[in-house]
Amino acid sequence: MKIKEIRELSTQELAARKHELREESFHLRIQQQSGQLEKPSQLRAIRREIARLETVLKQKTQATSAAAK
Repeated sequence: MKIKEIRELSTQELAARKHELREESFHLRIQQQSGQLEKPSQLRAIRREIARLETVLKQKTQATSAAAK
């Protein structure tokens, strides 16, 4: 997902997507430990997407709190 697409999502959609990616990351780490993971680069990509989501979520919450003041 591109950053532009991420910024267009609502905060609830961002939180839901983050939760899905965390679950997927968990399953991939289990596969890695058991030696069944075919694409190790997939873990890195998911970690980076989670970081992007968290960044945008934080920016949106800061913007709403600044607007409330």
